[in-house]
Amino acid sequence: MELAAPLRAVDRFQRPRPWLSVPLAVVKRFGDSGAGTLAATIAYYGFFSLFPLLLVLTSLAGFFLRGRTDLQTQLLDSALTQFPVLGDQIRENVGSLEGSGLAVGVGLVLAVWAGLGGIRAAQTAMDTIWDVPRKRRPSTVASIGLAFLMLIVLGAFVIAAAVAAGLASVSSGLVGGAIGISVSVVLNVAFFALAYRVLTTAEVSWRRVAPGAVLAGIGWTVLLAVGGVLVGDRIASSSDVYGTFAIVIGLLGWIYLGTQLALLGAVLNVVLDGHLWPRSLQGELTGADRRALRRSAEQEERRPEELVDVTFERD
Repeated sequence: MELAAPLRAVDRFQRPRPWLSVPLAVVKRFGDSGAGTLAATIAYYGFFSLFPLLLVLTSLAGFFLRGRTDLQTQLLDSALTQFPVLGDQIRENVGSLEGSGLAVGVGLVLAVWAGLGGIRAAQTAMDTIWDVPRKRRPSTVASIGLAFLMLIVLGAFVIAAAVAAGLASVSSGLVGGAIGISVSVVLNVAFFALAYRVLTTAEVSWRRVAPGAVLAGIGWTVLLAVGGVLVGDRIASSSDVYGTFAIVIGLLGWIYLGTQLALLGAVLNVVLDGHLWPRSLQGELTGADRRALRRSAEQEERRPEELVDVTFERD
């Protein structure tokens, strides 16, 4: 039996069926865009910005919420719930970093540096996924300004999550759980929609980013729900020495997984918006293949006077 025969059969089957060809196109587009490498870069900066950001968060909470230790704890917990099981370990380390104003100042500098690096890496990822020509991408100054704005927005969403957690805690049982999950999903979808629209130079509307935002928002909520089981089983049973390494590896892996999910939503938006399906798995290129390849080549335009034209042999 020829090895390529099953692949050709799957290819013929998926092309006229959007329920299958769209997911396959998203997976192929994800690889074509190098989204995995882009996610690794974002995760790198996100990992190094986490502790300084939490240090600044706890310090500011102590200043603005002086005397309200309950609200300070709730604000920090709302941020740490994004890291199931690992959040308890992170809380202990953040607590050990609290101290002098010098420590807070150093933490702020590191947080801003790493946070800006992560958001600028996200800008590059979004422009790459949307095939924005390099000559149209923002300058360094504009990129940094937008990154500052997104840091502020991120802080606002953390505070909103704390308020939502407080409202959910008022109700007990299934009602409180349902309120907490519903508000969490809405906040996550809204944040991803805003990020998808703001972090790219491409002119995109709310409608064009909605599908990916819904996918990423719901996916992140589900990831938080199952993350305690996936991560907890590995760390809770570890020895103290192994657990220290497991926390670092687990945290970095968790951030990388969440970043991949966010970029997957962005890729879904591009596939649906550009009608980049069905993609060929074997044999002759489809129209979607040609459009995708043409867009990828045209984004390499680096100068205003440079124009990239793509042709195919059968054209």
